[in-house]
Amino acid sequence: MIRTVCLNPAIDKTIQVPAFTIDAVNRVTELRADAGGKGINVSKVVKELGGQSKAYAILAGDAGSGIKHMVESMGIEVVAVEVAGETRTNTKIVDQELHTNTDINEPGPVVTKEDLDALLDILVNDINDGDTVILAGSIPAGAPTDTYATWVKACEAAGAKVFLDADGDVLNMGISAGPSMIKPNDHELSGMVGRDLDTLEKIDAAAREIMDRGVEWVTVSMGGEGALFVTPEKTYKASSPKVEVGSTVGAGDSVVAAIAYAQDEGLDIIDTIKLAVATGAANVSMEGTQAAPRSLVDHLIAQVGIDEL
Repeated sequence: MIRTVCLNPAIDKTIQVPAFTIDAVNRVTELRADAGGKGINVSKVVKELGGQSKAYAILAGDAGSGIKHMVESMGIEVVAVEVAGETRTNTKIVDQELHTNTDINEPGPVVTKEDLDALLDILVNDINDGDTVILAGSIPAGAPTDTYATWVKACEAAGAKVFLDADGDVLNMGISAGPSMIKPNDHELSGMVGRDLDTLEKIDAAAREIMDRGVEWVTVSMGGEGALFVTPEKTYKASSPKVEVGSTVGAGDSVVAAIAYAQDEGLDIIDTIKLAVATGAANVSMEGTQAAPRSLVDHLIAQVGIDEL
């Protein structure tokens, strides 16, 4: 079973505003709202790929209730701890005339240690040997920086392998607990090792430095350039199919989802990489954070190129 954790979810509102102008009245031509947050995005993609997952979230207020309803209406089970305040709404302003994307992210609720412990206890008690737990996204206000480190240790002790997709100090502290996989992008990896990574060989070396800290493998996303999959045995460079961009929000989440699904299905490393990169490209072509259909993913798989580094 794939179990996704979203401690700081959001309603992702995407609006189309032609010729978006600061300090002026702007007219919205299109609007869509999706249940979002990295963990929830992963669950949506797993569902479209044909797998099952269970989402664990901290939710607050009317927005939190809305997220729960939207996710459950997709056939995804949601376990929520409700807290005071209001779950955030993040707005992305897309201007197709000027080719810009502007994010306006609201603050979410403040959580307590008791809130976090309540959700962690539920998750740990649900875990069966061989489950995959995906800890993804930012942590809410009030959560300590070592939150993911604590959760990685607890989930692994319960028999799960853990994928960690975060950034900054939260990620660095989480790595100390030895998650199975992390998925930084090339810029985030550069910040982690404190130097420029302007070649594939430098990215590979940096990823292996992180693996020396206890991570089993590292997936480095590189936008339109594809991704680098660094395993203990080999490093693979995968090129991404070219698609018309609808939204880049959630692209990395879809890669994580595909890897988790592929491992759950017992796919080998090459088929896992092809599925992950095709899923990422398919989801980039969608508007908002809606998950791409499996038929589109399957269409793109043949266009994924893989080379050993």
